[in-house]
Amino acid sequence: MKVVIVSGGFDPVHVGHIRMFKDAAYLADKEAQVNQGKVIVALNSDEWLERKKGKAFMPFEERKEILQSIKHVSNVIAFEDSDDTACEAIKQVHKKYGHLTTSMFEDDMICFANGGDRIVGNVPSEESTLCEELGIKMLWNIGGVKVQSSSSLVENFEAREYAYINKKGEEDESTADSDD
Repeated sequence: MKVVIVSGGFDPVHVGHIRMFKDAAYLADKEAQVNQGKVIVALNSDEWLERKKGKAFMPFEERKEILQSIKHVSNVIAFEDSDDTACEAIKQVHKKYGHLTTSMFEDDMICFANGGDRIVGNVPSEESTLCEELGIKMLWNIGGVKVQSSSSLVENFEAREYAYINKKGEEDESTADSDD
């Protein structure tokens, strides 16, 4: 069995995230008839998002519910992320599935997957060190190259709204919501 961990804020979820979950499910053999793998999403807290982006666009529980509904995701876990790493999530998964790292079967393993915008050197070194210590394989470029950014989605939306209102100095009645 393979267990693949992915972590992030997923605020909001976008096509790049879906591609990452899909690739992780493929790597975990999630659809296998026997010895089905798992994709575990370690979901960062609202407080982490506030430190990273200045705010949470969607609250934790809503993000969790959306992620749990994605067929490629087996489980979504909360974890302590005040150190701005996924180390506690990695430890949490290892506590439950650590036997896979010492299995005599070659296909049994835990993996920590990183998306297309992550490379060695731009992830917290604590995560790499912990994975090495626990026998967890690090995976890179899961989901392919970065195609979208949650932060950019929110910023672009807010900029359009802001630009629209400021450009005219008032709300344009022709595009305002109507009761029709």
